[in-house]
Amino acid sequence: MGRRYKKQMYEEYGHEFSTDESFNLAYRKVKRIKGFYSHLRVYFIVNIIIIISSLNKPYVDGHFVMRGFQNWEIYSTAFYWGIALLIHAFVVFGPDVFFSRDWEEKKIQKYMEKESQNKNKWE
Repeated sequence: MGRRYKKQMYEEYGHEFSTDESFNLAYRKVKRIKGFYSHLRVYFIVNIIIIISSLNKPYVDGHFVMRGFQNWEIYSTAFYWGIALLIHAFVVFGPDVFFSRDWEEKKIQKYMEKESQNKNKWE
């Protein structure tokens, strides 16, 4: 779907939900998540370009010199930007980005169901 189409759909139907606070919260949350994934996409594209462009082979003293993977300056952008990206992830997804509050309960339930299926399997 095009960006204009989505905006048009929001403008047409948004007034129906504009007074609904849960809709507004969900809409803002989706926009923040979308912003994070755009940030992530740009991070990968730019850093891949930086790393690939640094793998050139200049001709020095009669032989080619590979200066790609040993140079810290190449990775410093990815490293520091990666820290900013992690901060962005924590802002968007909260501190429960990896293990949500109910993650432990879901895992326990999953393993209990799996165990009960294994017991019933032989009966």
